Amino acid sequence: MNPDELEALIRSRRSSLLLDAHRQVDNNLLQRVIDAAQFAPNHRRTWPLRVAAVSGASRSALGDTIADAMAMFGDDEAKVTKARTKYLRSPVVLVVASAQGSSENETEENKYAVAAGIQNMLLMAHSLGLAALWGSPAKGANEAITRMCGFETSDHVMGLVYVGWPTQQAPSVERPPTHINYLD
Repeated sequence: MNPDELEALIRSRRSSLLLDAHRQVDNNLLQRVIDAAQFAPNHRRTWPLRVAAVSGASRSALGDTIADAMAMFGDDEAKVTKARTKYLRSPVVLVVASAQGSSENETEENKYAVAAGIQNMLLMAHSLGLAALWGSPAKGANEAITRMCGFETSDHVMGLVYVGWPTQQAPSVERPPTHINYLD
């Protein structure tokens, strides 16, 4: 791949939920998407990436787990109700978490590494013709999600990535010019 092709891939990637919730994604493709995250910068080599691939009936269980946590923390009833079914919008949801580090600084650096890894996942999914969207976890649901996914409860959920086959192309988004301060 040359720089122009890479730039085109980056510029054409869109966050999208315009996907077929019933068409399964082959596990070999999912493995490639997930493996791409492991190649994100991680200068301390702590390998903090934690991933659970949630599909089938487990998507409903994920929704109920998150909705129950939201209800316990007093979230609006309409949001709680929506959370129960929203993970059924794609055939697979990748729950992505970052391991706690041995210090506060390492924990923060781990989060940066996992965030970079999620971007790698999104780009790999796009290169494979898949649609994907990185969603934020509900506030107060971290422990419930980590427990359900078999992670350590000290792990920090960085996102829920919906992955599936697109039903249509997501619209282009106008972006402002990048603000750069050049210092000599």
